[in-house]
Amino acid sequence: MEILGKLFGTQERVKIIRLFLFSPDQAFDLADIILKTKSDSKDVRREMSELGKINLVKSRIFFKEISKEKDGDKKAEVVKKKTKGWILNRNFPYLFELQDLLINAQLIRHGEILKRLSNVGKLKAVIVSGVFIQDEDSRVDMLIVGDNLKKSAVENAVKMIESEIGREITYASFETSDFQYRLGMCDKLIRDILDYKHETILDKIGIR
Repeated sequence: MEILGKLFGTQERVKIIRLFLFSPDQAFDLADIILKTKSDSKDVRREMSELGKINLVKSRIFFKEISKEKDGDKKAEVVKKKTKGWILNRNFPYLFELQDLLINAQLIRHGEILKRLSNVGKLKAVIVSGVFIQDEDSRVDMLIVGDNLKKSAVENAVKMIESEIGREITYASFETSDFQYRLGMCDKLIRDILDYKHETILDKIGIR
């Protein structure tokens, strides 16, 4: 991400471009982009202005579903609100080149993934598949195994990785003892990950 950030100007720009490339038919407003890329509003405004100038994105008015609480009612009502945002311009002349560079190439270095997961607990194994290896048929994008894993920390780390690659990822996390039990019992989810194309980033328990 650091190298791409220098190449494209800022890391925020890389994250925003990936967001639109992964969801070419979806419109995003300012709030969506800020939330999904975990970027500052000022940076997002600046980057969207620049991307609009080169016609990578185009303005779009669309309806967005939001939750609205009723007075005295704990149950929120989902309503549609008209908002202004942007959508990918599929006629951008260098669209395929951008996809090759930012989507089809390695999305994030393995070392950076481990760095993001460094505070979730005592990591024992990390395996990636799915979006990380351009395999849309994978059930899970990331498998995390460790001791004393902190659920909230895992969720936060995954959200950070999602913001950097530009899309949501599916992951599974297990305590080491639970994982080893499931592995020994030929658990279907575990086998679906290990028996098909994947990349092992970390393995301290000798999975293979």
